[in-house]
Amino acid sequence: MLPAQPAPAIVHARGRNADNLDVLLAIVPPGATGALERLPQPARWRELHARTPARTGTVRSGTLGNARQTTAVLGYLRKEASPFERLTLAARMLKEAAGREPQTVGLAATEDGRAAQATLEALLAATLVHAFALPTWRAPARGERRVRRVEILNAAGFDPKYEASVAAGTNLARWLTALPPNILDARGYRRAITELARTHHLKLRWLDERQLKRLGANAFLAVAAANDEPGAGIAHLSYRPHSRSGAPDVALIGKGIIFDTGGVNVKSHRSMLDMHTDMAGSAVALASLVTLAELKAPIAADAWLAITENRVGPHGYKPQDVIRAANGVTIQVIHSDAEGRMALADTLALAARTRPRFMIDFATLTGACVYALTERMSGVFTNRDALVPKLVAAGSASGERVWNFPFAEDYDQDLESKVADIVQCAVEGKGDHIHATRFLSRFVPAEIPWAHVDLSSATRHGGLAHVGTEVTGFGVRFALELLLRQGLTGALEKSG
Repeated sequence: MLPAQPAPAIVHARGRNADNLDVLLAIVPPGATGALERLPQPARWRELHARTPARTGTVRSGTLGNARQTTAVLGYLRKEASPFERLTLAARMLKEAAGREPQTVGLAATEDGRAAQATLEALLAATLVHAFALPTWRAPARGERRVRRVEILNAAGFDPKYEASVAAGTNLARWLTALPPNILDARGYRRAITELARTHHLKLRWLDERQLKRLGANAFLAVAAANDEPGAGIAHLSYRPHSRSGAPDVALIGKGIIFDTGGVNVKSHRSMLDMHTDMAGSAVALASLVTLAELKAPIAADAWLAITENRVGPHGYKPQDVIRAANGVTIQVIHSDAEGRMALADTLALAARTRPRFMIDFATLTGACVYALTERMSGVFTNRDALVPKLVAAGSASGERVWNFPFAEDYDQDLESKVADIVQCAVEGKGDHIHATRFLSRFVPAEIPWAHVDLSSATRHGGLAHVGTEVTGFGVRFALELLLRQGLTGALEKSG
């Protein structure tokens, strides 16, 4: 159920010798030919550079003159390039070297200071993602080779731990999202969560359907009602640093619809085909919490995962049902394929009872967000204007870019109901990503700072940035950047 493949060993190389490497990767600014002198066999790199005029974003490869015939890959990037551009170029460089099927990869810094840090982080992230195999049930190819060792050249002060942990979290989210729905069913997902909790010393509480009924989580249970068998539930995991207890600093909430038929408003074949990935938000929340524990982060954090299918069945919920959620808000159902916001409504309400300082949810929630942004960025919303710069900055710095959408109260007029407190969604689909967020806000107390991430980038044909597969794991890098590097605590204090 969980990946068993070991991550590549990461070591600092002694000197500049490349004789034990299958592939050596280096990024330089187009005009910085002097940087090539820091690489092994600089004459070879100068020859590679001299082939044609250098242009930012381009990649060249050649062979070093050693017994290993090391493949040299040179990438060009302007100094002002964004993290997304660095990650994208690093992925192109790995693709250029893929034919060699490298087992030992060298990453070379050609600059000093922050430039070297940024370059090595991008190259390492791309290498660790490239080295990770998604689940498959095909017979293994004979003699298949994978990256087993990564050597860092020219950067003795570079600490790879953060980037390696974030990459492992991204790969965990990718793995879970890619699993077939008959393997990652509700029971299988629960087993995987239990194993991760035990391995990473996380506290786990599983709220099954009987407990959720007692808690009044009828919106979640409405979605689960058509399942063939019981097993749906909400997983509540907790990570606490040493000497910390009490309310969490952050609650990570994830939509875990492990297969989505659309319910009685059934999807078409093309729309339903890949709906095993509709649980990507829960994978992001879970993997982010695991990574916080792996890094021993000084943040008290919880994860709440809403895990169920949305099936077609005689007991399934249907349009015009009126359902009371855990916080007492009544919902007039409009469309059974708007199940994600139903499952999240109760999950948000239950998470809010623990009084976290900040809540953030991740969900593959709306097609409207994909239509607005394509799969290159994800949408972000927040109930605190002061958090917008932090959220956008975290997207930029992590290379997982987000775009902030409106959170204006007048959109609530489109969700007014004559028979309940709120309608589940508007009949027309326009602006559904905004309407969905306004709906979710009814289940988050106004005094708790909250952000919602609509994961339009969870999957993308051809991959995204440093990830070459359709399942991207988007959200883990963003979450860790936001929580650990962007000074979120200070922003929360200012936002009230």
